[in-house]
Amino acid sequence: MAKNLGVSKSTVSRALSGKGRIGETTRIKIRSYAQKHGKWQGDKQAAEHSKTKNIAVVIPTDAYTTSIPFFYECLLGVSEVASMLKYSVLITIGAPGDISGIQALVEKNEVDGLILLRNIEDDKLLKYLVENHFPTGLAGTCNYEEVIQVDIDNRAASESLVSLLIGQGYRRFATVVGDSAYHVNRCRCQGCYDAFDKHGLPREQQMFYPNFVNMELIDSIISDMFARKIECIMCGDDVICTRIMSRLQAEGYRIPRDISIASLHNSTNLDCFSPAVTSINVSGRQVGNMVSKQLINRLKGEAYNAKTNPGYEILLRKSIGKMYSV
Repeated sequence: MAKNLGVSKSTVSRALSGKGRIGETTRIKIRSYAQKHGKWQGDKQAAEHSKTKNIAVVIPTDAYTTSIPFFYECLLGVSEVASMLKYSVLITIGAPGDISGIQALVEKNEVDGLILLRNIEDDKLLKYLVENHFPTGLAGTCNYEEVIQVDIDNRAASESLVSLLIGQGYRRFATVVGDSAYHVNRCRCQGCYDAFDKHGLPREQQMFYPNFVNMELIDSIISDMFARKIECIMCGDDVICTRIMSRLQAEGYRIPRDISIASLHNSTNLDCFSPAVTSINVSGRQVGNMVSKQLINRLKGEAYNAKTNPGYEILLRKSIGKMYSV
């Protein structure tokens, strides 16, 4: 088998046993070949480990303080598939820097696999799970091949929306994103940079507000935007957008007549504003469905996709004045 696949015998051994580090693409290739030729009957180690029929979903602590709809939609998607496949879902809270509770779940064999709904830079939890070869799924992107990942290309999506607005005549933007420790925020911010560079808009003429977590600064930021004659506010997510939009309207600003606004992530909150907000739409429920399905396939020793990119759409709405009459 090793000769036919052009790999070493030790690589084949690691792929079939589940022990040792090996690229996920290589692992899938070897296992598929072995199954096809009757030399392997599935991931026996995973099947042996999968005794509880429980998977845990790790929800970020700020999901409760900011009421981010994506996490709840994703949890619903995970639960739907898990229920269909006869697995139970445990919910636990993930606080940056404190992985003791999740370590206990893993070491006491209370769950067969974990799903993380977000990762941060230098994530201690992901590192721990990978080092212990514990079956893990992520609603996001990371550099660990062993982790099942389901996420859109947030950088490309952000670049597409900003480029579209530039094509409509916008030249001065203010970009407001959350904690840059989160991979998704860095990708969205970089996507905006890509669009400015692609279309020759000097970055120094734009305004950037990274690590925007102090909502008490909204009034000061809005004042700065109007002083710099900003034409469009690009919000990093729906929570930031909801709060800025609410404040603009409370102060009597007319959207999009006085200033336009868009969000790099949509939620039902943005549908309810008048005017509705232009945004990038991703189905959190679909993401949850996908990551749950792939993780459970792995637990059952079946073929699974290590990386999946669900689709996204750009919702063009009336918060963009240069595209619609007011």
